[in-house]
Amino acid sequence: MGGFSSIRKTLRGEVRTSTAALEAVRRMNSALLRRRERAQLEQLNRQPARLTSEFAQMSRAELLKHFRERQSAKFFPGFLDVANTVRLQREMFPEETTPLLSLAARISRTHCWPLLGFGEKCFGQEEINWNRDPLSGYEWPSDYHADINLFRGDGSDARVLWELNRLSHLITLGQAYAFTQDESWTKQFLYQVRGWRSQNPVGRGANWACAMEVALRAMNLLAAFLLFLPSAHIDEDAFAELLMIFDQHGAHIRRNLEYSHIATSNHYMCDVAGLLWLGVMFPELQDAAEWREFGLRELLNETEKQILPDGADSESSTGYHRLKLELLLYSFALCRENGIEIQKTHWHKLREMAGYTRAYLRPDGRAPLIGDSDSGQVLPIVRRAGDDHAYVLCLAAVALQESALKISTAPCEELLWLFGEGGLRIFQSLPVGLPVTSRGFADAGIYLLRNEDLYLLFNASGCGLNGRGSHGHNNALSIEVSGCGATFIVDPGSYVYTADLRERHLFRSTAYHSTVQVDAVEQNTTDEAMPFVIGDEAHPRVLDWQTHADFDYVVAEQNGYRRLHEPVTHRRAVRFEKASRYWLIEDSFSGEGAQEFAFRFHCAPFIDVRVTADGNVELCDKISGARLLIAALTRTSPPVLQEGFVSTNYGAKEPSTIVCWLERGTVPLRKCWALIPLPANEDDSRATKLLASLRAESGSKFPC
Repeated sequence: MGGFSSIRKTLRGEVRTSTAALEAVRRMNSALLRRRERAQLEQLNRQPARLTSEFAQMSRAELLKHFRERQSAKFFPGFLDVANTVRLQREMFPEETTPLLSLAARISRTHCWPLLGFGEKCFGQEEINWNRDPLSGYEWPSDYHADINLFRGDGSDARVLWELNRLSHLITLGQAYAFTQDESWTKQFLYQVRGWRSQNPVGRGANWACAMEVALRAMNLLAAFLLFLPSAHIDEDAFAELLMIFDQHGAHIRRNLEYSHIATSNHYMCDVAGLLWLGVMFPELQDAAEWREFGLRELLNETEKQILPDGADSESSTGYHRLKLELLLYSFALCRENGIEIQKTHWHKLREMAGYTRAYLRPDGRAPLIGDSDSGQVLPIVRRAGDDHAYVLCLAAVALQESALKISTAPCEELLWLFGEGGLRIFQSLPVGLPVTSRGFADAGIYLLRNEDLYLLFNASGCGLNGRGSHGHNNALSIEVSGCGATFIVDPGSYVYTADLRERHLFRSTAYHSTVQVDAVEQNTTDEAMPFVIGDEAHPRVLDWQTHADFDYVVAEQNGYRRLHEPVTHRRAVRFEKASRYWLIEDSFSGEGAQEFAFRFHCAPFIDVRVTADGNVELCDKISGARLLIAALTRTSPPVLQEGFVSTNYGAKEPSTIVCWLERGTVPLRKCWALIPLPANEDDSRATKLLASLRAESGSKFPC
């Protein structure tokens, strides 16, 4: 019963006794399987690809010929008709093609390439060291994968090591080979793959410690392998070694699935998608049919479990929403190419996911980074920053033949490689979708109050996964604001995970979000030493949502401060006056006692901030000159400016300013704010008159 009790204690959220019992049994079985795996590591590492009886009888030469000529197991059209893809790439993306070939040259000659937001990193002049931490230089050990301590607190970051070992840069080498037919690219591809395998025997080291990473690596390696398959340097021996690697990856994923009866996340979804891809693309392997059937069944089940009815990711993260949207979009497209039926209900779910993405994109086309974002991509044919989500809509518009998802006449590069010339024709035939309008996502707790160039995102989401989330932040009732061609108030993103636990804690803190903090307490409990654990005390609840032609209105409350000695409930209402082009915010607090309140607005980078003579705050975009005026409509102390940072790509951060009004007050308490966007060429006269009128009305615009 000790294991059963520990499960009930360590897992957040409500857990039924029967579910906890199932989880206890699963963990015991998993321990037995790992004991068996540990004893078989040498055998598993030497084991050649296990083929079905039909293909096991073939010679290596016959098997390689079969793979080169087979018409079954179709990958994406752009990879199949690669000569046409290359032609179109040169015609349509000439400015991108030259840097691609230059990057491939650096990868090959110097073993240097960009890694997430850290810029270009070099990984070894002669031979790449696949187990050296790119940040700290720590050499990750070759111990049994389940024994590896991933959270070290010494500046190392398994997430960054894993990004290196996803091997997505090999796709770039494959593209370079497709463009030039230069066999030196193939030699480098094989050299790096063999070096990787020699340093990473099956089941040993950090690069086997997470089945999700094994799956994503297999997908990237598959794409590169198919680009290099026509090369004369893929001889019988090289082919046999590559086939063995794919079989080993699939078998390892199947043995080490990241499943729990309590909750599943993006990890398990990647696991089963990896099995599906390997099962579809390698039917010659002995376990392929089981991988394909299991992977598809579980992927569809997880789609229903992990994607909310309104299309949002259940992990309260737009970053992981992008990852899952890619994962499902590419997997469904791969199934369609191979005649595997995906029911309409699942395609509809995919459409809802894309619709959610379309709704939350800001007017500048970038995404708000709500919750965690590690900038992860599935099959990164083009490397994208963590806040770049628009390209997925380009692909979804084609896959779903849905004009509402087409936001530009310009196609994305990925379109050519994934959907080929046929996909390009579909894209060109679709009209650009209508501008998005205000919309609420009740399941996600995300509300968009927007019109033309004005955009406010109101966040009433929980911590994710029904209170067990690991990727949520303390952002209840926070906002993002854009207007007049500029982004003014933002969610700060994530920056890093385990490389710097203090920074990890800061970026997900209440004080780093545009909401209200009471008595310097976190909305949900967090612990700096536990970077993927967050409490579930806030429980945001939307009380009203209205959208009309002339105004929008939303009000919600959260209970994160009910655990104070003198409990407080925070309620925030936002009203958007569309014709007059401004927002009103009302923060009210119920309860009793005296507390300290911090009202914060986290500014985007490249925003100049100044406090005006009358105590208002003016945010000015350094590039466009557009401004946002933040004015207190109720009596407050003078605002203070605090230092902060914003991260739009994992590992990168830029300095920013946090505007903060600090108040010592007695509950009940009410404070109101006006947010007035001003184009670069507009003077202050309209704002001055508007503020005088609003102060005279004393908050009567709020129906609450």
